[in-house]
Amino acid sequence: MNKSAFKRMLTILLTTFVVAIVILGMLLVIYSPGQPEPYLDKSGNPIVGSISEKTFITINDIKQGMFIKSKDETNPVLLFLHGGMPEYFLSKKYPTALEDHFTVVWWEQRGAGLSYHSNMPPTTITLEQMVADAVEVTNYLRKRFKKNKVYLMGHSGGSFIGIHTVVKAPELYYAYIGVSQMSNQLKSEQLAHTYMLSQYELIGNEAMVQKLKNAPVIDGTPKEYLKLRDKAMHSLGIGTTHDMKSVFKGIFIQSLTCKEYTLKEKYIMWFAKSRAGVSSIWTEAISTNLMVQVPIVDIPVYFFGGVYDYTVNYTLTKEYLDKLQSPVKGFYTFQKSAHSPIFEEPQKVIEIMLNDVLNGTTTLADLNTENK
Repeated sequence: MNKSAFKRMLTILLTTFVVAIVILGMLLVIYSPGQPEPYLDKSGNPIVGSISEKTFITINDIKQGMFIKSKDETNPVLLFLHGGMPEYFLSKKYPTALEDHFTVVWWEQRGAGLSYHSNMPPTTITLEQMVADAVEVTNYLRKRFKKNKVYLMGHSGGSFIGIHTVVKAPELYYAYIGVSQMSNQLKSEQLAHTYMLSQYELIGNEAMVQKLKNAPVIDGTPKEYLKLRDKAMHSLGIGTTHDMKSVFKGIFIQSLTCKEYTLKEKYIMWFAKSRAGVSSIWTEAISTNLMVQVPIVDIPVYFFGGVYDYTVNYTLTKEYLDKLQSPVKGFYTFQKSAHSPIFEEPQKVIEIMLNDVLNGTTTLADLNTENK
């Protein structure tokens, strides 16, 4: 190839690259108007009494954001506490239908997503502070929607905050729902590591086997393990959902295509996620055995667990509920789910919420556990 032909080829490649970047940028802008879409009736008009909004309020001196979604704002209020990062955008690919029966509040906690602020050090995001924030958000919702109490649902890392919140202020909540409820997370990570190592040895993935062997989980979660954890889990179907094999396709792309965030908010969501691992609350969560620290909850408690979940070990969650003392308690196994039953088996979740949670019963639980 002569010099002139090489230059032409290089020019074509650079032009193609620039055009691709421009098109990608335009698509991201198109997919980022940042406004929630209203709920419409059959005639295409907004449903009377519905609510679909992104709102910001000041909670304990920090501006914090949330999505509030309901087809009837007089319905019971359900406050959702997300895990390692906001999860609202996943409801676009995995509709929960919770908004048909509840006023669902997808609050993005201090230091995450809509509630991230660059001048707030991650080390100041403590359990005590997050519980105080959750209580204040609850009181805001009680006042706004004229409710004596609300329902609290914590997922994954959010369940660590959630169960401490209902212990702190049980009078504010009708019931607590722990989805992939944390119990003894250090032991959970060790069990996940052992399981993944055995599975990758079985399928002959020597590269991943070596990486796992070089990142043992002994007295915490080393950086080497955290770097490969998500990819290793999702490849085996034990991560966010059982059918999600790629974090890039299943989570990153889904967040970019959620139209209810602006482009800036999408960037901040992932920037905040990259800093979440250094917060003191993660250090506390990984070192706490909730079976010992929180043995009693004074309101009805419901745990949802997916059999394929190794992000938060299903068996440990079940063991925790067995030991937990509560006036009403029920464990619900989701046979097709990994870490996110509300997204993977939403119809079953709705049945449980309507038949058991709203009525304070456990008729649909795995076993109608005798209360202790």
